[in-house]
Amino acid sequence: MYSKVLLAYDGSESGRRALLECADINNLLNAQIHLLAVAPIAATLFVAEGFVADIPQEEENERFAAVLKEGLAQLEARGVKAEGHLVTGDAVREISRLARELRVELIVIGHTHHNSRLERWWKGSVGASLVEESPCSILVAIQQPA
Repeated sequence: MYSKVLLAYDGSESGRRALLECADINNLLNAQIHLLAVAPIAATLFVAEGFVADIPQEEENERFAAVLKEGLAQLEARGVKAEGHLVTGDAVREISRLARELRVELIVIGHTHHNSRLERWWKGSVGASLVEESPCSILVAIQQPA
């Protein structure tokens, strides 16, 4: 049914839950797994001379490269072979883009429920936005807030 699966992984608790669920699913499917880490574009500050990165982009990329490496190691420890992908940009756009490029049939993501409407509004939801842009089915692994 699903021969190619894309797992979007950010290293968060909900991301780890999605990673574990993807490993469990793969025991049934034996699918080709692609693990994606999306480094956000570094925040910038406007200074009189121009824009200055608050966090250098290289640091963000390195941080997410470590997240990707850790995710691949967790999958491997569970007997799941996966191909890793690291990109920089908007998570929803990059997940959708890579899903189309790889022609995956399932995207797996993690999500944590927010406690209040303000928190939901402020933090947004990659999952909710991804539903609108995704070229395929999505499995959302829910992590309850602590």
